[in-house]
Amino acid sequence: MKALLIATSMLVSFAGAACAQQALQPQQPMSFFVTSAGSGKGADLGGLAGADKRCQDLAAAAGAGGKTWRAYLSTQGAGAVNARDRIGKGPWYNAKGARVAADVGDLHGDTLDQARVGNALTKLSALNEKCEPVKGAGDTPNVHDMLTGSQPDGRAFTDAADHTCKNWTSSGEGTAQLGHHDRTGGPNTSWNAAHPSRGCSQENLVATGGAGLFYCFATN
Repeated sequence: MKALLIATSMLVSFAGAACAQQALQPQQPMSFFVTSAGSGKGADLGGLAGADKRCQDLAAAAGAGGKTWRAYLSTQGAGAVNARDRIGKGPWYNAKGARVAADVGDLHGDTLDQARVGNALTKLSALNEKCEPVKGAGDTPNVHDMLTGSQPDGRAFTDAADHTCKNWTSSGEGTAQLGHHDRTGGPNTSWNAAHPSRGCSQENLVATGGAGLFYCFATN
């Protein structure tokens, strides 16, 4: 346990130092991040508009408000929206200027070659907008569950079950499909479609292994 705490502390220190160093050098501007905090109301994000606003506000606070930011979330039912269709074309870079995906196909492994190689989204690269690592499996608390409401290909579910906590407006009934930013744990290692949540409340998201966090991508 002591070794784990030391390793986690070193990771945080390394990330902060690396960001400070790269701030003095030319780099690709941030176009991807994990939210540093959720809405506080579980999976009730105020719908897609509320989630997008949170992405935009967090990006602005980090000095990246000049871009148009969108939450990586799908919705269901009439007028269903695919998360993959609302995040732009890429490429996307984290707060350290490291590329996490070249384009939508690379992000989702659309071709056999892309699926074989995989995108570069991992615990080390899936930083929040403050250039901080996000706690995952083995950390306390583990908050690796990311709200997505999406299938592995980034598209919305088409069955009758609720995978989006009533299109991101519920903090009670329903469930949300979750991904793992650290690619660890659960029935698979998917960054966007690992397993469903226990419910939509903040308490249920925490109990599942999350905190109501989600991915934000710049569309331009």
